Amino acid sequence: MQYNVIGLMSGTSLDGLDIACCGFSDDENRWSFTIGCAETIPYTDQWKKVLTSIESATALEFVTADIGYGHLLGKLTREFIGKHGIHPDFIASHGHTVFHQPSQGITCQIGCGAAIAAETGIQVICDFRSMDVALGGQGAPLVPIGDKLLFGDFTFCLNLGGFANISCDLEDKRIAYDISPANIVLNFLARQAGYDYDPEGILAKDGRVNQPMLDTFNALPYYQLAYPKSLGKEWVIQHIHPMLTSSELPVNDLLATFCEHIAMQVAVATQGKKGAKMLVTGGGAFNRFLVDRIRHHGTPEIILPDSLTINFKEALIFAFLGLRRRRNEINCLRSVTGSARDSSSGAIY
Repeated sequence: MQYNVIGLMSGTSLDGLDIACCGFSDDENRWSFTIGCAETIPYTDQWKKVLTSIESATALEFVTADIGYGHLLGKLTREFIGKHGIHPDFIASHGHTVFHQPSQGITCQIGCGAAIAAETGIQVICDFRSMDVALGGQGAPLVPIGDKLLFGDFTFCLNLGGFANISCDLEDKRIAYDISPANIVLNFLARQAGYDYDPEGILAKDGRVNQPMLDTFNALPYYQLAYPKSLGKEWVIQHIHPMLTSSELPVNDLLATFCEHIAMQVAVATQGKKGAKMLVTGGGAFNRFLVDRIRHHGTPEIILPDSLTINFKEALIFAFLGLRRRRNEINCLRSVTGSARDSSSGAIY
């Protein structure tokens, strides 16, 4: 059976809204996919400001933003559908993460699904994390089941988005976790130099690694925790920002140091598997300096796919998660998140 699904993804790095129309086919329990038309639509300065500061908003401001952002997603999706003349079966929306504190039983992605459905007139599946957190899990990462079923030929799947996260099979179970912050920090630093991001890592390449700061990053307690584990913006604000903002180092040195930190943590996460291949996607895959530093530390063979897959793999996989929710099939794995049981998660509007 074939399905056409629109996947919507907004990452913590605030690059914009990823929209991808994805085709899926289930042939004798083996899934295949295509990514058709796809776009990243940048946020306006007003919405960047809202999404950057919403965690400190009042309750009324928060609810207003949730509904307003849902209507924005719906309008942008409606325009996308009209522009490309497509007829999706439904929409799967990740939303934009505001709070993620699974140890407190909290996760929240704004982007009201009812508002998206109202704007488009199409069924919407969203809120993929809440059920898993309610079951005692991390609610993240959620992409591993998509990695396993859509990209199973690779030993590791590494995503370099706002956070670097990885998934792989271990003893016939899928495991995954957040390795470290990535673009959420690199873009924060690039903005100090007047850029939205560090194109191809050219700023970091001109910097020097500061060993004391690198040692401090690598010694953070999170890296000693066993999986399942996940990171959120709050952790970055608490543990990373103070070191960066109090430093007198040039921005290029800070970027070089944090790229080295990411690369070293990826090496730790992928050690010990001979002949392994690692699919690398997400915006960080275009950061040549970062990818070179990851390669330098002796990780598995790095495979960079086509640009559509690099840019829209997460939108693709959330479309797939929505499909499995619609079919009432498991889309969230306890082996990944540590929850009480596997679940078919997502709210339907």
